[in-house]
Amino acid sequence: MSAGTTPATAGGRLHDRGVQRLVASYRGIPEGAPVRLGKRTSNLFRARTAVDTPRLDPSGLTGVVGVDPAGRTADVQGMCTYEDLVDATLPYGLTPLVVPQLRTITLGGAVTGLGIESASWRSGLPHESVLEMDVLTGAGEVVTTDGHGRHTELFRAFPNSYGTLGYATRLRIALEPVGRTVSLRHVRFHDLDALVDTLGDVVAAGEYDGEAADYLDGVVFSADESYLVLGRRTDDPGPTSDYTGSGIFYRSIRHDGPRPTRDTLTTHDYLWRWDTDWFWCSRAFGAQHPAVRRLWPRRYLRSSVYWRLVALDRRFGVADRLETRQGRPPRERVVQDVEVPLRRTAEFLRWFLAEVPIEPVWLCPLRLRDDLPWTLYPLRPGETYVNVGFWSTVPAVPGEPGSTNRRIEDAVSAHGGHKSLYSEAFYDEDTFWSHYGGSAYRAVKARYDPAHRLPDLYAKAVRGA
Repeated sequence: MSAGTTPATAGGRLHDRGVQRLVASYRGIPEGAPVRLGKRTSNLFRARTAVDTPRLDPSGLTGVVGVDPAGRTADVQGMCTYEDLVDATLPYGLTPLVVPQLRTITLGGAVTGLGIESASWRSGLPHESVLEMDVLTGAGEVVTTDGHGRHTELFRAFPNSYGTLGYATRLRIALEPVGRTVSLRHVRFHDLDALVDTLGDVVAAGEYDGEAADYLDGVVFSADESYLVLGRRTDDPGPTSDYTGSGIFYRSIRHDGPRPTRDTLTTHDYLWRWDTDWFWCSRAFGAQHPAVRRLWPRRYLRSSVYWRLVALDRRFGVADRLETRQGRPPRERVVQDVEVPLRRTAEFLRWFLAEVPIEPVWLCPLRLRDDLPWTLYPLRPGETYVNVGFWSTVPAVPGEPGSTNRRIEDAVSAHGGHKSLYSEAFYDEDTFWSHYGGSAYRAVKARYDPAHRLPDLYAKAVRGA
């Protein structure tokens, strides 16, 4: 496949028609009207202002254009889900370098909105495996970008721009070889400092207790019960566990012994181990209760179903009505992923566990693969960070909307970290731009969306535009 072109295959021809449909829909939006993407699913957890104007039509951009097993690359459309991409690459013994945890996250979404997983300590974030990318800009032009001279300022500003600079139509990404299975070790810690110190040692050495590690994440249940989960790629033919039905993955890692416990999953099931129960959030819907579990169809044990249930609750206020009937105040949603420098992670976790009534908490280390910073996301090259993920609700404080979220934002900043923007954010405008690109963002915005057909990042992330 030559650079800057789609493969001359049936998939390539279908892709070209999909791009034509997208561009035609852009031209059909009245001049001066806001441009929004028309998509049926989302993994965002922030309110958005409804618009009545026509939307962009990405319906022809949902698949894999082609896989090059010899070159270990794939050309993928922007609205293709990671579930569909993995189904296309895994038969070749390949996967993307980083596969975000949830099946319906799209390639374009993971790059413009970031993504992370247990390979991020060695492979960075999904946008770092992008070799080149076609983008429909806010000006209605499709341009090919890369890190080597073709619209490079757009390429480097695109991650964390959340569709405010344009939308990816095609991405050429690097792939890596994997085995048939992933061998797991669950290591328990009784002390947060020991947990974080060991996590840092594994990132530095690529192994634990003399055994190689390819994947690394962790779960904190309390200050004196936490785990690292270390994965090693294998081709072992032995039996594998199944957590897509009655078994629940996050419960399987807990143990009382001094030695790590072991488990084995197929590579496919390892990649989606968190999706079946949306980490542990399925308990909010009763899906972990044994009686409910037996009746819940297996095909509906997946994050996309839970997300639709959340959307219905937000639309009709079901949970708040139930709280009111019980004489309790409404709940504040706290759904966040934050990145904290490794050296401050134990300190932040102690603050969080003392101040915010949410458990468990997910940990995922990451380091940039690239020597250059990315314009809109302030990770320092060469430094190890830990993503801390927490997703639940807490009692709302009357008259103080977003009270807990605001305190978390302040604490993250005080610990030298920053947060992802897929959920509610409460920063004032000056603070926001000091974290997320400021004048550099405005320069790229002026070039690729001079008429501001797309909302700017603050309007979208904080104001819900």
